[in-house]
Amino acid sequence: MATPKAVIEIGSTAIRLLVAQLNETGQWDAIDFSELPISLGRDVFTNGTISKENINLCVEILSQFKEQLKSWTISPEQTIVLATTVFREAKNPDPVLDRIYIKTGFKVKIIDGIEENRLIYLATINKIKSFAPKRNKDDAIILKVGGGSSELMLIKQGKITGAHSLRLGTIRVEENLNIPTITQNDIRRYIHQFILNTKGSLSEELDFSTIKYFYSIGSAQKVVATSCGKKITEDIWEISRNEYEKFVKEIHSFSTEEVVAKYDLNYSEAQQFFIGLSIYEMFIQLTNVDKIYVIDTNIRYGALINKISINESNLQDEFNSQITASAINLLNKFHGDIDHALYVRDISLQIFDSLKNEHGLDDKARLFLDIASILHDIGTFISMADHHLHSMYIISNSEIFGLRKSEINIIAQLAKYHRGSASLQDSDQFLMLPHSDRMIILKLTAILRIADALDRSHQQKFKNLIISKQDDTLIISDKSEHSIVLEKYALSEKANVFEYIFGYKIILM
Repeated sequence: MATPKAVIEIGSTAIRLLVAQLNETGQWDAIDFSELPISLGRDVFTNGTISKENINLCVEILSQFKEQLKSWTISPEQTIVLATTVFREAKNPDPVLDRIYIKTGFKVKIIDGIEENRLIYLATINKIKSFAPKRNKDDAIILKVGGGSSELMLIKQGKITGAHSLRLGTIRVEENLNIPTITQNDIRRYIHQFILNTKGSLSEELDFSTIKYFYSIGSAQKVVATSCGKKITEDIWEISRNEYEKFVKEIHSFSTEEVVAKYDLNYSEAQQFFIGLSIYEMFIQLTNVDKIYVIDTNIRYGALINKISINESNLQDEFNSQITASAINLLNKFHGDIDHALYVRDISLQIFDSLKNEHGLDDKARLFLDIASILHDIGTFISMADHHLHSMYIISNSEIFGLRKSEINIIAQLAKYHRGSASLQDSDQFLMLPHSDRMIILKLTAILRIADALDRSHQQKFKNLIISKQDDTLIISDKSEHSIVLEKYALSEKANVFEYIFGYKIILM
């Protein structure tokens, strides 16, 4: 029998524990679960800091969970502990994390919005893949509304085209609007305006009229699902749009007290239920879907699935393809030269693979090179002059599905140095990076500069490149009938970093 695993999520409204076990089909079965309320979101979204009282309560709850995990022989060191929006935005996370570690032994990892999206995507796709395999090539939306943020994923023909962590959550809306003094209509107007302001940029990534499947996650949706939905698997409900709209209309006619009585919620939960339901409803109104699917999952399941995907190449390959699709969509958004980008990507990866014994880098570094090759010229959208600097700016300020902020920053550095004569080692920003990151950037930059030089004309002249090594020389040859004078000149300009890093002279034949 598989060893149980534990994940704790510290959220805006509660701290939640999941203990799960991997079954024979490769799915995680929950064998223990706990949830205890805590108002961290009210602290941070109002005052910016986590209060002394909530720090003490946080430690108390985690201490209880520590004792609960003892019965499963799971130690704090073996437990994944994630903190989301509330810790990302708090001004005092470090002393809180230190206090938690000293008192409980739990090491808390603060995940950014991109990572939260990634874990939700893993959890959702894992649930729906057996239920709807033929639908995986359709346009879809995944939405999870939380206390501090809403995680939104846009899927075009089965590939991620956009992933966003929106500053729109039930607790945040409450605190922004000072709930006791406003009406339900005021809340709806606020949410409606936020979504309208967001829709413009989202529509560039996906035409909402083409969305066929709306997948939703969250406690508010589960209440709707159990009230008027049809259960189609253990963890998935289907709700017709008519039934959904009928339910929402009915809720709008209820007072908060009536919601408390009807759905067994406390007053605060009832108010958040109304807000969450309004957010889901208004996103649904942007689409033409006739059914809504409610998925009973969360980032805790995503974290467990992530542990498997790290060790299973087919899952990791599929996930990497989603990251690549997100980067291609970003390039298209800025009207980049997609043919050049993909050509440079293919050459970069061919060089990377041919130097496997020389560079000593792993598959994660290969992914960085893949994405950087696609995006290296994205800055031409702003200006051809110094476009490498514009590329760095656009990449570092963009969300790329599946990549953490620190990883996106590495890719931005690769784009910055893919051209020009500036030395990486003269940059204070570069020198402040960890040694391991500096070596990755140096090696991948060297490769990217060579690949970019081989398409200086943007005409993709080389169709069957052969890369070979002879003593201290790397020989690149092809039977191209085109003139390659321009590419040879570009190579003479850009080969210096490669020769310095790898010790190979380059000859193009």
